[in-house]
Amino acid sequence: PQAVEVGALSDGTKIMRRAPRIRSCGLKDAKDKLCAGHLKRWFFFGDELKERFGADAELYRCEKCKAVYLPNEEEESRSGTLSY
Repeated sequence: PQAVEVGALSDGTKIMRRAPRIRSCGLKDAKDKLCAGHLKRWFFFGDELKERFGADAELYRCEKCKAVYLPNEEEESRSGTLSY
């Protein structure tokens, strides 16, 4: 399964929908090289993303290419508190 592009921000940053269980970015650059940056939960995103997805949205961002990822709809949300 591959991540699916769902749009872009005004500055050209891609917005992707995560594939099930992926933890790294699957985008390729102009030379067809895989980015493979880790996807980190992003809490402090800008106004454009807040307007599109809400202030409490669960978003992830690639460490290397800065692409924004939405969670996979088939997976359970990971934004809750962990309990042991």
